[in-house]
Amino acid sequence: MSDAPMSDAPMTETGTPLLRPVARPRPPSAFSNALVFGWRAVLKFRHVPEQLFDLVMTPIMFTLLFTFVFGGALAGSPGDYLQVFIPGILVQTVVFNAVYSGMGLSTDLGKGLFDRFRSLPIWPLAPFAGLMVGDILRHLIAGGIILGIGLALGYRPEAGVVGVVAAFLLLLVIGFGVGWIFLVLGLLLKTPTAVMTIGFAFLFPINFASNIMVDPATMPDWLQSFVDVNPVSFMTTAMRGLMAGTATVSEVALALAAPVLLTLVLAPVTLVLYRRR
Repeated sequence: MSDAPMSDAPMTETGTPLLRPVARPRPPSAFSNALVFGWRAVLKFRHVPEQLFDLVMTPIMFTLLFTFVFGGALAGSPGDYLQVFIPGILVQTVVFNAVYSGMGLSTDLGKGLFDRFRSLPIWPLAPFAGLMVGDILRHLIAGGIILGIGLALGYRPEAGVVGVVAAFLLLLVIGFGVGWIFLVLGLLLKTPTAVMTIGFAFLFPINFASNIMVDPATMPDWLQSFVDVNPVSFMTTAMRGLMAGTATVSEVALALAAPVLLTLVLAPVTLVLYRRR
């Protein structure tokens, strides 16, 4: 048996230690954590393609149904109706899609995945960032489908490509802000079904009592008063302006007010609820 102490490091033939102390690697940044969970959201689309069915079919159904069933009655012809309807249905689709954030969170909580995430040395909001990336993908896919159908049916955004890009950037901000509502619901409610039921019960009146589908001038005075201050109406007005090239700074600012306020208020609430759960 060798007389060398067990604590001595192994040596090479030239006398150089085989093991040398190295500096501990730096912990990943919050941005790096968010990217990892964002990639997880991408993989969920890849491995569960059936969840895209509702995402694809719903915007197609709404666009075709309202254009050809109601377009003539509301605007004189489906072609004229498309010019005001397409920007509005984009807003409605993004707001509806935000429900899936809360449903996805509730599903992961039920499976115990977030208990594992909470035990990791990562940025606490990183798992929610992944859900938001999934939202962005949903918004872009659904928005692209609606715009493609609209263009095929005769819709023409007067502001061209620049206006469409600006409008889609606004859509992503809207989806990001509204998504926090459903993350909070996902933390408070026990099942994805409950999140969906309460979410749509809230969203349907907010969306239909707006200027998305009809001119508010045809509504009763008491309902017009609500439509005039409805954040969804502000978002729709800004979308139409951006795609037509007539948007003003005040219109865009009003459209951004609700998403920014929701983010500032509900992001900290989400983190508190997550840590307490």
